[in-house]
Amino acid sequence: MKKRIAIAMGGYSSEYRISINSGNVVYKNLDRSIYEPYRVHIMQNEWFVVADDDTPYPINKSDFTVKIKDKKIQFDCVFNTIHGTPGENGLLQAYLDLVGIPQTSCGFYQAALTFNKRDLISVLKPYGIKTALNYFLNQGDEVEVEEIINKVGLPCFVKANKAGSSFGITKVKAAEDLEQAVKIALKEDDEVIIESFLDGTEVSVGVIMYKGKILALPVTEIVSENEFFDYEAKYLGKSEEITPARISKEQTKKVQNLAKLIYSKLKMKGFTRSEFIFHNDEPHFIEMNTTPGLSEASILPQQAENAKISLPQLFGSAIEAALKVH
Repeated sequence: MKKRIAIAMGGYSSEYRISINSGNVVYKNLDRSIYEPYRVHIMQNEWFVVADDDTPYPINKSDFTVKIKDKKIQFDCVFNTIHGTPGENGLLQAYLDLVGIPQTSCGFYQAALTFNKRDLISVLKPYGIKTALNYFLNQGDEVEVEEIINKVGLPCFVKANKAGSSFGITKVKAAEDLEQAVKIALKEDDEVIIESFLDGTEVSVGVIMYKGKILALPVTEIVSENEFFDYEAKYLGKSEEITPARISKEQTKKVQNLAKLIYSKLKMKGFTRSEFIFHNDEPHFIEMNTTPGLSEASILPQQAENAKISLPQLFGSAIEAALKVH
């Protein structure tokens, strides 16, 4: 009997359109001989299944079921493609735990931790993971410009602490621009992280659970046409993504092992994509995405293709791993 898979997409953040694109790619590429996929839109005001004729059918939130033409559908697994809240910060994972449905991304604690850049850096430091110098601000705090610059220097990056797809990020080159950058970040979140600029090669490393083993995918080098890997660079073609990265074999092995170490220490599952910058020849951790983009042009599918893993194999492996863990 085919497994019924709810592909959760959308979300409550600025990233919902990107998520819907990822979800539709999963829907298109799941093996129909094994799975019966359903597109589930998780929106702020309503959750519903989109049928093939585009008719919406509301999800019953008490048990995550749906009634389609008088037939009650119970899902065997949820494929989580939501970027941002509630799919990347642990809320959806916790809810699905409560109703007893397995899902493909990490657990609710890991999701909440990795979505909070400040907390994640604090947890990884005892393992010797190198990061940029950083300074933390909360909404309502005084912006002590001189103190911040003395700590992180210029240029620096001002980021919303809990946001993705480069929303709320500014590269600050002059002291007089710092306060405005903080205001931009606070539009996305009530917490801000300010980081020192790391000069070097930026790379992205996908790590997945594949055939029962933790696998680091080929490394991607990111070359942005803009000041940094911002929204335009990520989604509007303003960057070059080179897989495999133009780094040495030793550097490749080092950053892959580091990405796998982080995955293992955090007790992750599903797909992750971690960003690093080789600064002074050492990989410095930037952030981890636990529901990375899954369109054909996204980085993790590019890496899987380079590793000779097809999209049906990639997506199917995530479902089977989730079902096995459950």
